Parts: sequence; structure tokens; C-alpha cells
Amino acid sequence: MTEQTPQVPGSAAPSSSPEDVAGADEQKTAEPPAHADRGLRWLIGPAMALLLVLVLRAFFVAPFSIPSGSMEDTLEVGDRLLVTRTTEPEELKRGDIVVFDASRAFNLRVPDRSLLQSVVDAIEGLVGQGAPTDYVKRVIGLPGDRVRCCAPDGRIEVNGEPVNEPYLKPGQKPSTMTFDVLVPPHRFWVMGDNRGGSSDSRAHLGEPGGGMVPGDDIIGKVWVRYWPLDRLGSIPSALEKNGE
Repeated sequence: MTEQTPQVPGSAAPSSSPEDVAGADEQKTAEPPAHADRGLRWLIGPAMALLLVLVLRAFFVAPFSIPSGSMEDTLEVGDRLLVTRTTEPEELKRGDIVVFDASRAFNLRVPDRSLLQSVVDAIEGLVGQGAPTDYVKRVIGLPGDRVRCCAPDGRIEVNGEPVNEPYLKPGQKPSTMTFDVLVPPHRFWVMGDNRGGSSDSRAHLGEPGGGMVPGDDIIGKVWVRYWPLDRLGSIPSALEKNGE
């Protein structure tokens, strides 16, 4: 005689086969944890903000920090600028201040960079730390201009006319070296406002290209200074013929 297990009313439950148990485990494993979804959502905002910064910097405006005194007193060491990238080289005017890659114009050696160094450079670029070959100078001669020094009164001449340069650092002469150049097509003659402390087109006359900056190497035109706050404002262009 076989003994039967007594049934307790209300406590009976349907039996589960091994296949049912395995399926339930797989379903639980396939569902991602809720905290993982929350983590991904938190990353979307910063990632979109970084992408926006990169797009703005690449196509519209870029930060730049002044590393030397070559543009004093107009720009001082540590000044932080915004450089507009929407100005085409053909739109530049005499007196505009530009940031450019000087590696070709000034025949500078570009050091090899590892992947890690390239990443660090990119991060520093987001806050305005430019590459070692990025220079900032003032446009004095446009393509086709004849620029020489000096006129009988000591001023720079552009196309035979002396120019007034009110932005020169006090006590500085327009140039202590003589030159007479014809700016080739698609290139620009640039000089610093602190003429005695500026390595500009004059210093590279003997280099390939004669110290003239190719338009393709111009990163952008200086637009506004945003630091320090007591000097906040736009950077005006100024190059006047015959003191007008």
C-alpha cells in the first residue's frame, strides 16, 4: 500500500518543469539593470556638450591664449581671446589680427607627437592652449601689396604710401631692419605690435616662402578678449594710410 502525501487546501501550486525554470533565469539575465540605464542617461548630456564645443571650435570660434609679449601693448601675456573662424582669407583687411599656424611660413620644425600627447593637446586646445606653432600677429600686407621699410619719416610703406600705426608699443620703431617685399598671391605679410620683441615675417625673409603666411594656414581672425575681465571687449583693427 502506497502512502500519499496529504493535500493542504489553498497551498497547492502548479509544478514547474526544468525548462520553465531555465527560461525564467534567461529572461532575468537579459534585462539590463535599472542603474545602468540611469548611468547612460547621465553620460548623454556631457557627451553632447563636448560634441557641441568641438563643432563650434572647428567651424565657428576657437579660444586662444597669448603666450608671449610680441603683440604688446595691444595683447598681453595671458590674455584669452576668441578667434572667429568664419572670416575667409580673402576677407581679411590690413590691420586685422590673426592667429595662424606658422610651421610653413616660418619653416618651423613640427615635433612628432604620440597618441597620448595628441589627446592632451586636443584637451588643452579646448581651453585655448594653442600648439607651439600657433602665432598671433597683425596683417600689414595683403596679397599683391608692396611693403617696405622705411619711408623717409621712418614709417612702414604699403604700396608707396606711409601708414600710421597707433597700435605700436610705446618706444618701438616701426622696424629696425629694412626690407622691400612684394606679397605673393594667397599670402600675407604679418608683424607684431611689439616690433622689437616679435619674430614675424621680417625674421623669416630668407626662409622658403619669404616669411609670408599662406591663407590656408590662417586659423582665424581675433574677435574679442574675454579675459581678464577688466580688459573685456573686442579687438579693433587699425592701419591708416598717411595718418588719416
